[in-house]
Amino acid sequence: MKISNKYIKFHKGSIPLLISVPHGGTKKYNKIPTRKEGVLGTDKGTIELTFKLIKRVKKLFRSKYSSNIIPSYIISKVHRSKIDLNRKESKAYDINSSLARNIYQYYHKKIKELIEYNIKSFNHSLLIDIHGFEKDKKPQGFRDVEIVLGTNNLETILSSTISKKDLDKNLRGRIIRKFNELNIPIAPGHQKGKEYILIGGFIIKNYGASKIANSQAIQIEISDKVRIYDESLRNKVVSTLAELLVDEFV
Repeated sequence: MKISNKYIKFHKGSIPLLISVPHGGTKKYNKIPTRKEGVLGTDKGTIELTFKLIKRVKKLFRSKYSSNIIPSYIISKVHRSKIDLNRKESKAYDINSSLARNIYQYYHKKIKELIEYNIKSFNHSLLIDIHGFEKDKKPQGFRDVEIVLGTNNLETILSSTISKKDLDKNLRGRIIRKFNELNIPIAPGHQKGKEYILIGGFIIKNYGASKIANSQAIQIEISDKVRIYDESLRNKVVSTLAELLVDEFV
C-alpha cells in the first residue's frame, strides 16, 4: 500500500542533517484504531517549531555562506493516539490495523533511507528527534528546565567509549554549554542534585551511533513554555539551535 503525504511529510535535504517529528501530528483518522495504552497525547507545537528551525537553518546558510541548503526532515501528521512512531512496532499501534502498520513501517523506512543517503553522500548523518514535554507533569523534586537532551548515555552519538575529560567534546556538550550561557535551563546541565533526564526513545536508540556506523542521533525534548506560551523564548531557542547545527556542517 502506498503511503501518501496525507500521513507523512518528508524531504531529502542537501546536508547530512535529518530532523524527525514523530509526535506532533493532529489528525485522528477514523480508519486507524485508537491505541489502548501508553502515552496518547500529541506534542503540540513541535511541527511548527521544526519548520521555524528549518527556515532559520536555511537563512543562516544563505547569509553566512551564500549556500542554498536545507536539512532533510520527516514529520508524522497522524495523532499519537493512533500511532506512536517512537515505540517498537509491537507496541506502536493496534495490530489489527494494516493502515497503521503501513504508516509505521513507511516512517521508519524513510528514516533509514535518509540516513543511508547522508552517509553515502557525506560520510556522516545526524538525526535530531524533536519532542515536547509539559512542565507541570514532570516528576517532583527535579530542577526546572526548558530543554532535555537524550542520547542514551551518549551511546547514540559516540561509537566508542571516551575518557571522562572528553565527555563534553561533542554536539550534546556544545548545546549544553550554549544554553547554560544564555541562562536557558537545560538537562543534563551539570548541576548538583537531581536532574530530569530522559535517555531517549526507540528512534534514536535504533538509528544512532551504537547501531549504525557514522550515524549520530539526539532526542531533544522541548517544554510547553517554549513550544506554545513564550514566543520570545521560542525564537531564542530556535535561533540558538539553528546556529549550533549550522556550525556542525561548516
